[in-house]
Amino acid sequence: MGLFSRFVAKLKGESTASALDWDELTTELLAADLGPILTEQVIAEAKKIKGDDAESSLRDILHSHLSKKARELAPPASPSVILVVGVNGVGKTTSVAKLASYLHQASHSVVLGAADTFRAAAVDQLATWGARVGVEVITGKDQSEPASVAFDAVKRATELNRHYAIIDTAGRLHTKNDLMAELGKIKRVIEKSVPVTEVLLVIDGTTGQNGLIQAKLFSEAVEVTGLIVTKLDGSARGGVALAIESQLDLPIKFIGTGEGIEDFAPFDSAHYLDGLFS
Repeated sequence: MGLFSRFVAKLKGESTASALDWDELTTELLAADLGPILTEQVIAEAKKIKGDDAESSLRDILHSHLSKKARELAPPASPSVILVVGVNGVGKTTSVAKLASYLHQASHSVVLGAADTFRAAAVDQLATWGARVGVEVITGKDQSEPASVAFDAVKRATELNRHYAIIDTAGRLHTKNDLMAELGKIKRVIEKSVPVTEVLLVIDGTTGQNGLIQAKLFSEAVEVTGLIVTKLDGSARGGVALAIESQLDLPIKFIGTGEGIEDFAPFDSAHYLDGLFS
């Protein structure tokens, strides 16, 4: 059953929800990671709904909390530079590969930069993905300067007139100021030659309100332009997507739906809302 199915059931027809019903619904929204601020707003707005149009009215309420910013990537600019950031373990390197495959399938040319130089496995992983997808991967020596690798990747993309340069970065704790400052440095070094057009933050959709905290802190460090959300389950704990869009006005641009290279798609807000109801 969708997250908001019980809302509709309580509000339909002649009956009205009791105080206990509202308490139960509030608990469900908090458990689904909407967070206290958005939960309070949705409950307050839902209490004004008339029973005969409950679902459409509730859908309108939820839609109003989604970001109105563009979900499309910046257009190719030979190159458009996409910096991909996030904490450890969210599927960042895999998401970079999936994004490269998605763009490659759409007939865009891509260069990847393996700037997670402190983890050899990440560089090898991206190189393997690049070979499978059919895009060039720029790497540096082990423990080399991440900003240098990023700069070289963008330089290569510019020389080859590629549409996109996608830069993978090291996973970092969002609570560590020195690690976050390193992201700012990478961005500044790249922009000595070309502007960074997108900063995409990868968030694990199952991490709940911690995902919202990550989005806030990364946005402060590098001006995040959009999100890639992995493991997003609209019917279970997918409320964090709504919470992030509502509180930070950051659009989710892509979702990861599985382990395969093809398990990646643009975020469809209408489909997401459908999942919360069905």
